[in-house]
Amino acid sequence: MFGYRVPAPNEALLISGRKQRGAEALPFKIVTGHGVFVVPVFAKATRLTLAMQEAEVVEDCFTKQGITLNVHAVIAFKVGDDRESIAAAARRFQGDQTQMPTLVGRIFSGHLRSIIGSMTVESIIREQQTLADAIVDASKTEMARIGLSVDSLQISSIDDKGVGYIRALAAPHQAKVNQDANVAQAAADQASAMAQQESMRYQAEYARETAIARARYQAEIDQAQQTAAQAGPLAAARAQQEVLVERAVVAQRNAELREAELQAEVVRPAQAEAERITTLARAQADATKLSAEAAAAQDRIALDQLVIQQLPELVRAAADGLRGANLTVLDGAEGMNSAVASLIGQGMAVLESLRSGVRSTSSASGTPAAAPFDAPGAPSAAGRAEVVPVNGAGDATPAPRRPR
Repeated sequence: MFGYRVPAPNEALLISGRKQRGAEALPFKIVTGHGVFVVPVFAKATRLTLAMQEAEVVEDCFTKQGITLNVHAVIAFKVGDDRESIAAAARRFQGDQTQMPTLVGRIFSGHLRSIIGSMTVESIIREQQTLADAIVDASKTEMARIGLSVDSLQISSIDDKGVGYIRALAAPHQAKVNQDANVAQAAADQASAMAQQESMRYQAEYARETAIARARYQAEIDQAQQTAAQAGPLAAARAQQEVLVERAVVAQRNAELREAELQAEVVRPAQAEAERITTLARAQADATKLSAEAAAAQDRIALDQLVIQQLPELVRAAADGLRGANLTVLDGAEGMNSAVASLIGQGMAVLESLRSGVRSTSSASGTPAAAPFDAPGAPSAAGRAEVVPVNGAGDATPAPRRPR
């Protein structure tokens, strides 16, 4: 509709020409966010931008150490959204809104030089955000009076204008960085070399295992081929071996048969002949033994006959020996019997001695021989003794000889 105005979202519509009521009334009406009817000829409408604007500051500043630094800063600002800020900006920039960045740059240049002059190069470099915050805080009052607000301030570059101070400050750090970079590069190279060596080792192991597997497969193939090639000769040799085994069995059976024939033809007749000869020899030995026993028996009979023939002479010789003896006999007939028994016992002992001597002589010469005797009538040692019984038991002791 003719005369109706609508401001953009980032604009404020300023309507002048009508009298505003109130003690704090402005000489114009501020309209934002909605449209308004502007009566032609009686009212006039102008627009004030509320968009974000940018101002740059390039300033040579002296630090606390007296070193000149060239600082480049960028300020982002805009007109405030409240009515007071819009009114203050409208009064100052409504005629020429392009003056806003220039004025803002000048304001921030002064605060930048003031704050940097109280800081060292090291603190400026290390604490750039602190420097920016300090500049923004120092300019807030002035910016508020002209209706502007600062959204951000960024220091884009700091240069010592060829003095080399900043470079000297950076040299140790640069050396440390270079050292770390070299160490990192050496570690990376070492890791790369180790990886390459590990890869080569794995490749060598794989190649070795592959060669071993190939050799094993080739050996199995060769063995299979040799086995196949030897199958015919092995079968022939096995058949020949079986033939030899059968021949050995036949030879063993022939040997057993021959041994049986030898047993029947030679060994058994020889054993029978040996048994016959042994039986004949045993019979002959038994006959010889019997002949020897018979001859010995004849010798004993002849010896006994010889002793019997000489026994009367022995008795007579004993009687002659006792003929002149003086005997004192106690205990009567019993004592006499004991004395006679003693004499007979001595005579039998002499007889046995004679027989033994004759037997020994006959054994040595083969003929019986007569034993030596004392001459008949010769006195014996017993005839010159005198026997006197001394007790009732028949014991006798020699008595003293009496004169005839």
